[in-house]
Amino acid sequence: LQLERQLLMQNQMRERQTAMQIAWTREFLKYFGTFFGLAAVGLTAGAIKKKNPGVLLPIIPLSFIFAYQYDMGYGTLLQRIKGEAENILDTQSTLLELPKGPLTYEELEKIRRSQSKFFIEK
Repeated sequence: LQLERQLLMQNQMRERQTAMQIAWTREFLKYFGTFFGLAAVGLTAGAIKKKNPGVLLPIIPLSFIFAYQYDMGYGTLLQRIKGEAENILDTQSTLLELPKGPLTYEELEKIRRSQSKFFIEK
């Protein structure tokens, strides 16, 4: 019963953190979208005035940033990431292994003892 409560609480925390991340992205998108729009108008006007299309080059990376943020806030990016994560868990689980394998209780105790000796000696 206690484990079930812990799992439920961890899941609730994860959902809240994800919701905060999406909300942050949507808020950032409002500001960045305004900046992107003003930059696009300004750079277009500058390109026309100077008769130099090279002035428009900063629009390219800015548009990629805008598209990514939009996809994260309102698109399907999170579903695609979730699908890829599930694929990795199902078909490439060896990528998830820790170096030297999982920590054991004995290793943790050895580390704890060596740290306690270190602090006692000082």
